[in-house]
Parts: sequence; C-alpha cells; structure tokens
Amino acid sequence: MSKALAHAKIVPRRSSDRGHANHGWLDSFHTFSFSNYYDPKYQNFGSLRVLNEDRVDAGQGFPTHPHRDAEIFSYILSGELTHRDSMITKGAEGQQGDDFYRMKRGDVQFTTGGRGIAHSEQNEHDSEQVHFLQIWALPWARGLTPRYHTKTFSEEAKRAAFLPILSPLKAGPGASEAEEKVAEATLPDTIPIHADFVMAAGIIGVDKRFKWTVGGNAVKSTTGRHVYIHLPMTKKGSMKIRLDGREDAVLNEGDGAFISNVNAGDVLSVESIGEAEAEVVVLDSD
Repeated sequence: MSKALAHAKIVPRRSSDRGHANHGWLDSFHTFSFSNYYDPKYQNFGSLRVLNEDRVDAGQGFPTHPHRDAEIFSYILSGELTHRDSMITKGAEGQQGDDFYRMKRGDVQFTTGGRGIAHSEQNEHDSEQVHFLQIWALPWARGLTPRYHTKTFSEEAKRAAFLPILSPLKAGPGASEAEEKVAEATLPDTIPIHADFVMAAGIIGVDKRFKWTVGGNAVKSTTGRHVYIHLPMTKKGSMKIRLDGREDAVLNEGDGAFISNVNAGDVLSVESIGEAEAEVVVLDSD
C-alpha cells in the first residue's frame, strides 16, 4: 500500500511504556506525566496534556476536587461514572444535566476548569467496574468561566466513520460572555473546547479502513498539527490497527501514536487488522 502521508512522522507509544499505577480500587495508565508518574519526554503533545486510561471499582471514585485552567473530558468505554458538581449532594441530584450526570458508554463529560471549579467522579454502580479515558487539553486562555457540558455520541455513527466529539468554540479566544454562554462549537453536534483542538472516535470493523482529515475541517492553526491516536484496551487484546499503511506503525490495544509534521487537510488512513472491530480515539491539536 502506498503511503498517503510520506512526510508525516509517526512514533508509536507502546502500552507497556506508559506510566502505570494500581491502587486496588483504581487501575490507571498514563500516556503523559501525571500525579506520581513523571517522564520529561512526555509532558504534552501540542495542547494535549493528559491521557489516562482508568478502571475504577464499584463504589469507588474521585471525591470532590478542584480544577483550574484546563479543559478536561471523560470518554466512557464501559460501566458507569457519576459526575456531580460540588454544589450538588448525593441524594439531591434531581434530573440529569450538566451539573449532575450518570454517564454510560457513549457519553462524554466535559469541564472547563477556568478560574476554578470543583466536582466529584464516582462509580456508584453496586457491582460493575467503570473503564474510561480521562483527557486534558491546555486552553487558549487562563481564567475562563467554568463550565460543564455532557453529550451522548452514537455507536452507529462511530461505526460509519470517525465521529467528531469536540471542536473549537466557534467564537474563538475573544469570545464574549454571551458567546461563551451560547457555547456554539465550530462543528455541529460537538462539544465546544477552548483550544484549537478536535477529538473524534470511530469503531472500525475488521479489515475496514477509516480516514481522518487532519484538523477535522475545524481549526485555525493549519500547519504543524499534532495528532495523537489511541487504541483503548477494550477487546482483551484482539484489536489491532495500522496507520498510513506502515508496517512499523501497527498499534495493539493500549498503544498510541504521535503523528507530527502534518498539516490541516492531510488525510490519515487507519485500518483495522485485528480479530475484533477497533475502537479508535483521535486527538488532533495545534
């Protein structure tokens, strides 16, 4: 197969090389330096700052804690995870909304930490473990107004093509308070993020191939993009993908890849070559 992106640099990040901490109730893998894991080579990739793959036991989780000046989002792979703003106590939640949401597979919960926000994330299921990705991006400005968004993304749509999940706030870095409140994303039906950043996900059938257009037709910064591809551990090792037709860019479950020297409009091929359909997450930043 001819290479579609001969100019691109693709560097795999193997699962076994990630930071790893098993606290009993929490089993966590860190692609970038986080908490007690530090590696100066893995601080960020463009505006992508954190990519943790977490499993949390039933009845466990992260009690109320603060965040500032980060765009933080959770992508649920299996089980359930309850997000609750610090002002909402257990038993007084009411209906699901952005301040309180019991997330399941397909849900994405997004937080703008801005000038300060506090929430908890708990697995309140009585028996099932929750498996999810927690991802942080660096915002284009500090001191933003804190905000939550929660949205469900279709499994069927992810099986058709890469489905955009996050795209930049349409009003950009100079957004007014009114534009912040409207929270319109550049791409329809996505969650707005305060960064020149696009997230997408796809579920690629065996021997099928999806294509990702760098920048997702949504970004301002068009040159020198940073695309990170992640293959979460969901099929007990039976997933495998190949990037850009390259035999040295084959990823197994838990692996990722840094793709640099690419520009908006370049097209990346992602091919499923394992024994099970492959769930692939794309994180495309400036």
